[in-house]
Amino acid sequence: MIRIRRRALVSLFLFTLFIFGTMMGLRTLKPTEGFSNQTPGIGFVADERFVNGRPDVKGEANQIQRQVVLSGSDKEPSIFHDVHIFYYLWYGAPSLDQRYIHWDHVLVPHWDPKIAASHPQGRHTPPDDVASSFYPELGPYSSRDPLVLESHMDQIEAAGAGVLVLSWYPPGVADDHGEPTEGFVPAVMDAAHRHSIKVAFHIQQYKGRTGESVHEDVKYIIDKYGAHKAFYRFRSSMGQVLPMFYIYDSYLIPAESWADFLTTKGSTSIRGTPYDGVFIGLVVEERQKHDIVASGFDGMYTYFASNGFSFGSSHQNWDAIKSFCDSNNLLFIPSVGPGYVDTAIRPWNNHNTRNRVNGQYYQTSLQAALSVRPDIVTITSFNQWHEGTQIERAAPRKTVNRQYLDYQPNQPDHYLKLTRQWAENFNKEKDKWLL
Repeated sequence: MIRIRRRALVSLFLFTLFIFGTMMGLRTLKPTEGFSNQTPGIGFVADERFVNGRPDVKGEANQIQRQVVLSGSDKEPSIFHDVHIFYYLWYGAPSLDQRYIHWDHVLVPHWDPKIAASHPQGRHTPPDDVASSFYPELGPYSSRDPLVLESHMDQIEAAGAGVLVLSWYPPGVADDHGEPTEGFVPAVMDAAHRHSIKVAFHIQQYKGRTGESVHEDVKYIIDKYGAHKAFYRFRSSMGQVLPMFYIYDSYLIPAESWADFLTTKGSTSIRGTPYDGVFIGLVVEERQKHDIVASGFDGMYTYFASNGFSFGSSHQNWDAIKSFCDSNNLLFIPSVGPGYVDTAIRPWNNHNTRNRVNGQYYQTSLQAALSVRPDIVTITSFNQWHEGTQIERAAPRKTVNRQYLDYQPNQPDHYLKLTRQWAENFNKEKDKWLL
């Protein structure tokens, strides 16, 4: 009996010594030597070039982290591909472009000479005087800057928007105040892919645009970018998976010209070919609903962030537009924005200004969109600084001649956070609609 007790005591002592030694060993481990504290399926990549979402120009060791959801992860996604956000690639700065582009936008004169005479003329003179009522936290940047692109993708991912809708012009073509940007598109696609963001194309109005030229544009885009992992495709209720194209100012081309390639019976029909897609026209006036149907479009969007500016952008009309779309088997994609102020480039247009009211205007717009139960919602915009619709981070700034608007008393990322909160709520509500 005594021997048994001795053996038990020795065993207990050795077991206690083993536990104690193991605990001391674990305490000496560095975080990277023990078990990872990262969620399975989630990777974290630090980028030492940025501090708080801005380029670390001092080269300090401060780092930020970005969350990347790997394809096939069984965890909750960090972004939502039914939230699309309009993105502009037309900005330039001397560091990369030899001069400021778009930040020096002209003051557009009113078409009535009498009204034009009562407002200032000329153009803006960056960096202190930029063509916006707000001032970007990154300063008047170049869209081709890799650091800027990375910061933008960080911000879009933080906002939860899963599809970047890229303002696009054909090769060698630009808007009236800028330079061609098609050469930058591959870098945008690559940056978006690093953040699991998809890219759709927003085909802009350009000189000489016709139904035939847009047909060729679509072929070009699909041939060049269709195989890229960031290229966005929409899954329809019928199970088709097709590229989505937004067509700005689609009403400027006659319905019969669109119908030639957007309807199955058109003479150059794109339907059922490798260049088929989901084509979304812009509705501004009420009568354009019927033109969109006759044209063969698959849906309509409203774009403008100024409630009441047009029939399409007026929240009170969205129920009727949604009903019309449902009756004609079309997608209705309402566009919402945080506010609107374009007087930095159109000084005579103050009557269309919509104040942000610390985010209340945005939340009202978001709720109006959610109430019509859309499949997709578009955000106007990430960085249309000229019209004051951006949700990109802005900084307080005052110069000798200008006092810029800002997001205070909220932080620079206020509208990114509001977008994410709403995107999460939108997707929870969509789950309920299916019940």
